[in-house]
Amino acid sequence: MAHPLIPQIIDLATPVAEELGLEVVGVVFHTNQSPPVLRVDIRNPEQDTGLNDCERMSRALEASLDTAQIVPDAYVLEVSSPGISRQLVTDREFISFKGFPVIISTTPPYDGQPEWTGQLIRRDETALYLNQKGRVVEIPRSLITKVQLDERR
Repeated sequence: MAHPLIPQIIDLATPVAEELGLEVVGVVFHTNQSPPVLRVDIRNPEQDTGLNDCERMSRALEASLDTAQIVPDAYVLEVSSPGISRQLVTDREFISFKGFPVIISTTPPYDGQPEWTGQLIRRDETALYLNQKGRVVEIPRSLITKVQLDERR
């Protein structure tokens, strides 16, 4: 279950990120650690997210969090990029990871299967195209709930 402060932190972090030309893609508050760790994942939609992006966001967000006093006790702020073990969402990501192995989840199950694996060919307005051992599978986008890189291969 997400920490109850997460929505407030996202509301505060999103405009800070936008001002820097960045996007907030995830927030987790690890309260089981001492001191607790607030982790904010960001990405740069224009280029690969770099250390400079994380540093700029960390400084700006730290100042905003201190001013807003949302987190009552001492904590550690970590700003990082989510890496590649995540869902594919943007057109840029689908182009960048063409040919990579992916896992596609569908609801309801498409053609009797709730999950499809194969190599990403492309995505258009209506479907996602997957290569399964030389056979092209066309999955309607309206049924797709998640597309992520397949780290098992």
